[in-house]
Amino acid sequence: MKPHHSGPTLNVLGSTFLSFSAYRTKTVRVKFTKVSVFQRGYLTPGASLRVTHGAGGGAVPGSKSVKSPTLRAASIIKPCGTYIFLPSFYPHPPSSCSLSTSCPLFIVTRRDYTMLNARKTTRITPHVTSPTAVPPSRAIQASTLPARSLAPKSSTQFPRNFHKLTIEQVGAEKHYYLTEDGRKILDVSGGAAVSCFGPGPNDRIANAVFEAYKIYGGYSCSYSFTNPSTQDFIDALVQSAGGYMEAALLYGSGSDAVEAAAKIILQYHAENNQLQRKVFIAREQSYHGTTLAALSWGSYWSRRKPFEDVLMTVPRVTACNPYRGKKAGETDQAYVARLRAELEQTFLDVGPEKIAGFVCEPVVGAALGCMPAIPGYLQAVRELCDKYNVPLVFDEIMCGWGRSGTLHAWQDYGVVPDIQLLGKGLVGGYEVLSAMLIGKKLGAMDAIRRGSGFFNHGHTIQGMPKTCAGALETMRMVEEQLPNIREMGKRLMEGLQARLRAHPNVGDIRGKGLFIGIEFVQDNLSKTAFNPDDRVSVSLHEMGLTSPHDIHVYPGTGSANPEGREGDHIILAPPFDVDGAEVDLIVSLVGNLIEHFFKEFKPNKQ
Repeated sequence: MKPHHSGPTLNVLGSTFLSFSAYRTKTVRVKFTKVSVFQRGYLTPGASLRVTHGAGGGAVPGSKSVKSPTLRAASIIKPCGTYIFLPSFYPHPPSSCSLSTSCPLFIVTRRDYTMLNARKTTRITPHVTSPTAVPPSRAIQASTLPARSLAPKSSTQFPRNFHKLTIEQVGAEKHYYLTEDGRKILDVSGGAAVSCFGPGPNDRIANAVFEAYKIYGGYSCSYSFTNPSTQDFIDALVQSAGGYMEAALLYGSGSDAVEAAAKIILQYHAENNQLQRKVFIAREQSYHGTTLAALSWGSYWSRRKPFEDVLMTVPRVTACNPYRGKKAGETDQAYVARLRAELEQTFLDVGPEKIAGFVCEPVVGAALGCMPAIPGYLQAVRELCDKYNVPLVFDEIMCGWGRSGTLHAWQDYGVVPDIQLLGKGLVGGYEVLSAMLIGKKLGAMDAIRRGSGFFNHGHTIQGMPKTCAGALETMRMVEEQLPNIREMGKRLMEGLQARLRAHPNVGDIRGKGLFIGIEFVQDNLSKTAFNPDDRVSVSLHEMGLTSPHDIHVYPGTGSANPEGREGDHIILAPPFDVDGAEVDLIVSLVGNLIEHFFKEFKPNKQ
C-alpha cells in the first residue's frame, strides 16, 4: 500500500546524473519547486531524510532513518552517494520540500524545475580510503547556474539535448543495456528501431566484420577501388528485391540515403532534359531525416522550425491515418478513394510536368507511431505515379529490413517503388550503413550512363568492406528470423490489445511485425490529444528508464493533427530473435509502465 499523500512530493531514486553535491560531513538544505514521486515510498513536503553510513562498502552501507512517512530507500543508498532525481512529469503548483543529509548527496533538476534556493557547499575533497568517497572524476561543486544549464558531468561532448539527462551505459548483454548504477534495462524499441538483435554483442556479425577487416583493412576509397565484400552485399541486396531493382548505392546514416535519393531523381530529370521537374510531393505527419533535403520532405515541425527559410518548398497531402482520418461509417475503400483524389488533385495543381517525385513511408514510423498503409492505398499511389510519370520513393529506413515482417516492407503490399531507402538496422545496429536501391522501371542508370556519365554525388566513406561484410551476415540472420518476426509480432499485438485496449488513455495500438505503436489520448472516445506541454510520451519514456520499470521505449509526438504539433505515442521494436516468454514480459512491463504513468499523471490546465 502506498502511503497517503495530499500534495506534491519528492521523488527519490537511484541515478548517476550529477549536478549538485554535498560531500560527507557537509550538510545541505535545498528547496525545490514542482516535485513529484513515482518511485518507492514518499516524502511529503517538509519531511526530511537522514542517512548514516556504517562500516563496509556494500550496496547499502549502513543504516538509514526517515521521518514520517517511511521511505524504502535501500535501492538508492550506494557506496558513492545518495542520488535525488527530479523528473519533469508533473507540472504541479509550486511547493517547497526541504531535505537534509550528512552523506554524499547528488541532486538533479530537470526541464521546467527550478532550484529555488541552495546553500553553496565548500570545495569537495574526496577521502579515497572511505567506502563512501566520491571518485575525483565524479566530484563536482555546487552550482549557482540555473537548472537548465546544469550538465550531468563535465564533458567535452556536445549534448543532443541540454534539457535531457542521459544514463551512463557500461555495457550490453543480449537484449539489455547495462548501466553504471548496476541495472539492466530491457530494450523493447531497438533504441530508435535500429538494433535487430538487441544492444548486446553478436558474434556472427562481429566475426564477419573482423574477417573482412583482416583482409581489406579499414578505409577503402570507393572513388578508386571496389572489393568482393562490398560487391557481394550489393548483389545480395539487389537480388533480395525479386528482380525489381537494378542497382544500389551505400551511404552512412539514413538521412544520407534520403539526400542521395533527392539528388539522383533531380539529376535523372536533368539528364532527360526536364529541368523544370524540381518539386517533390510528400505527406503530412512524416519524417525522413535531418539533412536539408530530408527535412524538406518531412513535416516534423519541431525539427524543421529553425531551418524553414532554407528548406525546399514541398506540397503535402494527407497521410494515410485511418485512426484519425476515416469518417464515421466510412469504409476502407471509400477512405482510399478520398486520399487518391486528394493526391491526384495535388499533382494537377502543381503540374505533373513540374513534379520530381512523390515520397512516403509504407509504415510510418517516428511521426505517426507505426501506422501501416491500409489495403489499396499504396496501389492507388502507384497508379497515380504511373499515370503522371512521377517517380515513387519509399522510405523504409525505419519500417524495412525485416522490421514489418518481410525483408522489404513493400513486398507485403505488392507495390514496387522506383527508389527505396534503407538504413538503421542494415548492419543490425553494429555498424553505420544506409542504402538507396534504384528500380529498373525508372531507368535512372541508363539515363545517367547515356548523359553525363556520372552521378554527381558522393561521400568520402561509402560501402566500406568490413561494414558490408557485417551487413551481408545481418541480412542472412534477418531472413532466418522473418517467420519469428511475424509470429512474435502477432503475439505482441494480441497481448498488448488484451492488456491495454480498455485503458481510457490508450487510443490506438497498431503496427506490422515487430513494429508496433501505442497512441495516447485524454480519453479514447473523443480521441482528444494531450496538451504538448504535458510531454506525455517523453515523460513516459523517462519513467520507463527508472526502476522498477527498467525498459526502453521510443517516444514520438505529432500523431494527432496534420501540423504534427499534438499527439503522443511510443514505438515498440523488439529484437527479431525475441521468444514467446520475452514477448509476454514486454507486454507486462509496458502495461505496468503505462498504467503506473497515467495513475500518477496530472495534466496541465488547457
